Amino acid sequence: MDRLADDFDLFEVREPETQTIPFVYNSPHSGRHYPPAFLESSRLDHMAIRRSEDHYVDELFSAAPDFGAPLLQAHFPRAFIDVNREPYELDPKMFSGPLPSFVNSSSIRVAGGLGTIPRIVAENMDIYAGRMTVEQAMARIDTVYKPYHACLRRLMARTHTRFGLAVLIDCHSMPGNIRVSGSSLRPDFIIGDRYGTSASADLSMAALHILENLGFCAVRNKPYAGGFITEHYGRPVRGLHALQIEINRSLYVDETTLQKRPDFRLLTSAIATFIGAMAEFAADMTGDTALAAE
Repeated sequence: MDRLADDFDLFEVREPETQTIPFVYNSPHSGRHYPPAFLESSRLDHMAIRRSEDHYVDELFSAAPDFGAPLLQAHFPRAFIDVNREPYELDPKMFSGPLPSFVNSSSIRVAGGLGTIPRIVAENMDIYAGRMTVEQAMARIDTVYKPYHACLRRLMARTHTRFGLAVLIDCHSMPGNIRVSGSSLRPDFIIGDRYGTSASADLSMAALHILENLGFCAVRNKPYAGGFITEHYGRPVRGLHALQIEINRSLYVDETTLQKRPDFRLLTSAIATFIGAMAEFAADMTGDTALAAE
């Protein structure tokens, strides 16, 4: 059931000719290659199963290498395995045998059906028609999850070694109906820094101000403060910063047909401006005049 198609890479790193800025961009949920055997095991049709994708986010951030930063992008779908989770957040109800003792089966994300091997897609629709074996889950983790994170760790370590600083921008999208709790505000972007623990406040505020200056409504941490990747890779005291950025899908895609809206190119251009402005801010923050000139 879990054999992946042989005609695509699980993920790729789009590298600049030379990395010139201390940023790593990551799009872990925009993969849209669905292995045929996986689709056959699902009770969902080919459109419904895509509801948990961060649609085209890899394309929205495609300018990152032009500004001197690598872009890591998944090709496997989030519905197949979610790398923005702990490696072993698994729901016992999904499997035909007992799970190993080291599995975290009590997290809030598992309870909501959105563990490392998701049980549902975004609209609370069950993915699978039946149970899978524990061996299948472990194989996904060993062949997809672990290599992906090994690659991301290498990119962050290389960046930190070269610049003495590494900033991970973890790129996501959110449904168009998301509101800030307690208000009617519908943000265009949400910057998540785990309430100040995964990145410096200066970086977070710079991201917010850049987006606001571009004419967007941007908020911080509510309702999305960042997931496992932001929490795991952000160590500001060590010069490792991680920001999650959520983009309102209604800005650029029809959420029913999943077709790009006419403003897709304009948003892509605005995000390119954001990438460049963040690079300039990092240069100012580090006092690296050579970086600022590149």
